[in-house]
Parts: sequence; structure tokens; C-alpha cells
Amino acid sequence: MTTAVTQSRTAEELRLRRELAAVYRLVAHFRMTDLIFTHISLRLPGPEHHFLINPYGLLFEEITASDLVKIDLDGNPVEPTPHPVNPAGFVIHSAIHAARPDAHCVLHTHTKAGCAVAAQEGGLLPLNQMSMEFYDRVGYHDYEGVALNLDEQRRLVADIGPHPALVLRNHGLLTVGESAAQAFLRMYYLERACEIQLAAQASGVPLTVPPAEVCEYTARQLTGEATSDFEDDGAYDLAWAAMLRLLDRTCPEYQD
Repeated sequence: MTTAVTQSRTAEELRLRRELAAVYRLVAHFRMTDLIFTHISLRLPGPEHHFLINPYGLLFEEITASDLVKIDLDGNPVEPTPHPVNPAGFVIHSAIHAARPDAHCVLHTHTKAGCAVAAQEGGLLPLNQMSMEFYDRVGYHDYEGVALNLDEQRRLVADIGPHPALVLRNHGLLTVGESAAQAFLRMYYLERACEIQLAAQASGVPLTVPPAEVCEYTARQLTGEATSDFEDDGAYDLAWAAMLRLLDRTCPEYQD
């Protein structure tokens, strides 16, 4: 990376690079990676439709803020980089970024629990409080093969609709967020909901599902759409701050 390129970056881009690098490290820390595969992309401000994404070939635990590659909506690098990118892997991300102005960050995983729930006909079930956040707020996209064809993009966009999460059947999970932090925290709890679902199903005993009206009310509480006697508006900010402290203790070099 040339000095001129590095110096041309705005303070906002540097901040966003550090936030996205933090998410890559957290996904690695919580064992939600698939070797060098899957992506987390983040839209940069401005009319150019530029994004940050991981260098193809690096493990998520290796990625730093300066490693991240700046690409256009077609997945092509827009500044000199020593790292290759995987444009084909950006098919899913670019479609959702282009269709959803609120989807500043798109996070996709291939975890064991996520893939297992994605293979179940019933999808994500409202079996626990963590899953309630996504009650009637997750889309489903049928498997069409490896996502290498642009024609699939319109169906991906239609299937996620306005939702914060998408279950890619027989494939994995995806979350979006207005920030990298929000997309990560949504994925963290979506992943935990899938793990709990599999554990509950493995018990072999009948499962209790709360009434639909309770599920919907809980979802509205967790997404800030409902009023309660007490509010917890700062919960996600506190959780994200705790995640950054974890990284500062374990791998502060992510900010480099």
C-alpha cells in the first residue's frame, strides 16, 4: 500500500476500517469462520458506492484495518492493493447493498449451527428469547447452488425484503446492519439462537413454543418497537464497547 493512498483516507474511512476489522476478529474469536471463505462487507460514505471487504486468502484472525480492500459495486479494487479479492463471493453482498440503503454492513457465515438450521424445513423456531428478536423478521432464500450467478441477485433481494436477517437454505446465515457493530451483534444472537434450537431438538422431548402474540411482543421489545415499564436502549452500545475491550486485551493489532 502506497503512502499516498494511506494518507488520502479520511478520518471516517479509518474509523470504519477499524470497526470492520474488529468484526472480522470477533467472528474469528467466536468461531464463526469458514477458513478464508465468507465475507463481511461495509459501505463507505459517498456517492462512489465503494465498500470495504476482506483480502481473499487471509484468515479472519489475521485481518487488520489497513488490510481491508476497497472495492466497487462489482467487487473490483478501486485502489492499489497487494491482496486479491474474490469478486464472485461478492454476488450476495452487492445485491443487498444495492437494494437496501440501510444495509451498510452485510455479514455472511457458514457455521455448523447456522447451516444445520438452514437445512431444516421449519427454519428458525421461536424457542428462546434470543430467537424472538428475529420472529417474523427473517427471510428465507432457497438454495440455487454456489452463488456465482448474477441472476440470483434479484431473488436474494426479494427474499430478504426489509428484514435484518436471511437464512440461506442449505447454505448459511446472513445479517445486515446500519453499522458493522449492529450486523455483528445480530449475527452473534442469530447464531446463538440456532445453537440453542439444535440443543433443544437433540433432547428428544416435546418443545414449548410461546403463543404468537408473546413472540411478537418480545420481538418488538428486543427491536425497540414496543414500550415496557423499563427501557434498555443502550444495551447494544454497551455490548459493543465490551467487545472492543475484549479485542484490546487479546489482539489490539486489528486497528493497524
